[in-house]
Amino acid sequence: MSVEVVTFGCRLNAYESEVVRDEAERAGLNDTIVINSCAVTSEAVAQARQSIRRLKRERPLARIVVTGCAAQTQARMFADMAEVDRVVGNDDKMRGEAWTGARAALDGERNSGSASRDKIAVTDIMSVRQTAPPRLDGLQNGLPRAFVQVQNGCDHRCTFCIIPFGRGNSRSVPMADAIAQVRAQVERGHPEIVLTGVDLTSYGADLPGTPRFGQLVKQILREVPELTRLRISSVDSIEVDRDLLDAIAGDKRLMPHLHLSLQSGDDLILKRMKRRHSRQQAIDFCAQVRRLRPDIAFGADIIAGFPTETEDMFARSLDLVEECGLTFLHVFPYSQRPGTPAARMPQVEGGLIKQRAGRLRAAGEVALRRRLESEVGKRREILIESATQGRTEHFLPVAIRGETSGAVRRLTISGHDGARLAV
Repeated sequence: MSVEVVTFGCRLNAYESEVVRDEAERAGLNDTIVINSCAVTSEAVAQARQSIRRLKRERPLARIVVTGCAAQTQARMFADMAEVDRVVGNDDKMRGEAWTGARAALDGERNSGSASRDKIAVTDIMSVRQTAPPRLDGLQNGLPRAFVQVQNGCDHRCTFCIIPFGRGNSRSVPMADAIAQVRAQVERGHPEIVLTGVDLTSYGADLPGTPRFGQLVKQILREVPELTRLRISSVDSIEVDRDLLDAIAGDKRLMPHLHLSLQSGDDLILKRMKRRHSRQQAIDFCAQVRRLRPDIAFGADIIAGFPTETEDMFARSLDLVEECGLTFLHVFPYSQRPGTPAARMPQVEGGLIKQRAGRLRAAGEVALRRRLESEVGKRREILIESATQGRTEHFLPVAIRGETSGAVRRLTISGHDGARLAV
């Protein structure tokens, strides 16, 4: 074993894990397991800790390095674990020098036979003002879909969210660099590119001329004509600009699938969350986009059991599934994060949170099944991800047999099993 990376959390973390593996291996680390952690819920942090203990039991000679959002926000907690050899900050992990330093420190400890006094190599994330596209060699995970990070951090302070303290303030990859990264990934053989970030629709506010995210999307589509499919990971509907709407309406290479950060369907809860949209604005946005691209599929993040949420308030979130025409639901049972304003609000009982999350997930299953049913008999452009699965333009999973990974095939949908389409 050289470097193994265990990833928790979002797609951005998954992309960054590829960078971490490349940089750690370039630095000459070996027999090392890197935990790329997530801080979005207390459960995610607990899972990282459990994984660290299990991996150390299974591989007692391996060195364990923890990075990611939870490492940034709770560095001391991880450093105090006997199983952990090093804690690397969330911005630091993207830089080769951090892994060169980690190798020197870990080799020094191994040679001397004693642990250093302080395992922590974490800088102040709030002082970071720029982000640059990291170098990535070869196909990401050997898969046909590649992620390109164009933004990091967040300037908003939603009352439930710890992520700005793990990621820092919003910062954007310069447009020319982002386009070059997309072109490089296409040249490496990726037919589909996913633009990713923490708060994508804030893109450009920190760059000269303050370009908007829609401008970036249009420029990528214009300057990389050989790109087959472009996908957007997640957007905040209230920040979507005219150029992005134009691209959705006018370029079929931009996939008809948007994942929205909605969080709740109740206006008072949205205010207490410090969100910047209302219930009606979310509904109107979905209707507007559907007029521009009638076949579009929407996904959404929704939190169940936010502090002070009553049954009526929750019902309005549940109704949002129908009113926005959602297909994919990413349901978060509310998780109390120390240091956030929501943690000081009156909390909903844990059992009730779990029950509401279950009801939301059940509504999501019904919505997904309805969409799958509506696809039967249609011809779809399917990206073959592996020997057994592909994805339609709308990100619907398709059971596949006998196709070549990386190909985009136009196939007829013959049925579904409630979870995946069949051809």
